[in-house]
Amino acid sequence: MREIDVELIREAVRKLSIEANYFLGSDIKEALEKSREEETWKLASEVLDKIIINSEIARNEEMPMCQDTGMACVFIEIGQDVHFIGGRLEDAVNEGVRRGYEEGFLRKSVVEDPIRRINTKDNTPAVIYYDIVDGDKVKITLAPKGFGSENMSKIGMLKPSDGLDGVKEFIIDTVKTAGPNPCPPMVIGVGIGGTFDKAAYLAKKALLRPINMRNEDEFYKDLEIELLEKINELGIGPQGFGGKTTALGLNIETYPTHIAGLPVAVNINCHATRHKEAVI
Repeated sequence: MREIDVELIREAVRKLSIEANYFLGSDIKEALEKSREEETWKLASEVLDKIIINSEIARNEEMPMCQDTGMACVFIEIGQDVHFIGGRLEDAVNEGVRRGYEEGFLRKSVVEDPIRRINTKDNTPAVIYYDIVDGDKVKITLAPKGFGSENMSKIGMLKPSDGLDGVKEFIIDTVKTAGPNPCPPMVIGVGIGGTFDKAAYLAKKALLRPINMRNEDEFYKDLEIELLEKINELGIGPQGFGGKTTALGLNIETYPTHIAGLPVAVNINCHATRHKEAVI
């Protein structure tokens, strides 16, 4: 049994909160640059230029790449041979978010109640997902989720008879309806299977996978490629001004489901698909 002081968790979350908002991932940056090279629509190319320049300024000057620094979504993989000491894990995560958002001058966007809407003024609480895995390490992934894109996400409880064509139609229609609202080019996470809530979790988790890393299952790898091509044929383009680049990537995660169900969730992200991870 390995003991881990929650102070290490607190410090890791603090650091990740800042880095995730300042530094765009290399996979997204490469996709943006590739899209800019391939764009033939002048306005779309100019928009991609500005997005790339914005991310470079954020990195070089260490400031948020977007004014919406999101609600902190924290994914924690806990080795089953780990024992936490020094306090509660959840308290440590929230304290790390609190410190990171204060020290990083990140916008505080969380309200303590969804109806009465009083700001907590420190961007807590985070949304925390726990997963017990083998080993004696802890992996923390922090993904700030802005709500311009989050609000465009959907879940559909399809019937098994809807089949693959129904799944494709639901995903493409969700993106088409979103249009320019989620600040395209988008990154799209898709969850298929499980239950109502599991599908949504899978869609969120799909956004953590680098967009240059395809699904290991050949069937879903091909489906990711096909859907991305069809979505880019919609012509929504960067920031909705038209062009070839409506989405930079699309990742699918799946889980077994009930014989009577076919849950499908689509979690949309903007081009600022932010996440950083640390292993303790």
